Amino acid sequence: MGKFNDIVKSSTPTLVDFHATWCGPCQAMHPVMDRLKNEMGSQVRILKIDVDKNQEVANKFKVRSVPTFLLFKDGEILWRQSGGMDINTLKSKIKAAI
Repeated sequence: MGKFNDIVKSSTPTLVDFHATWCGPCQAMHPVMDRLKNEMGSQVRILKIDVDKNQEVANKFKVRSVPTFLLFKDGEILWRQSGGMDINTLKSKIKAAI
């Protein structure tokens, strides 16, 4: 949890992707997340959290379904949504945080 907390306290927006290897919608989000990183570069940090391997973090944020996305800046949650989504939705949320 210590390293996670250090990362999300950054002034750079951090998009946390809570996912699972067995989750179909999570797999569908992989290319979207890769494209998001390529298009936004250093404007955003993307952190992928496997809920099966990191249950403590998932429980802390009450993640009950995957994928779930949380956008942090300066340690605060600015936005949260579960389910797959398109790149434009993600980009607009991140740009609002910058």
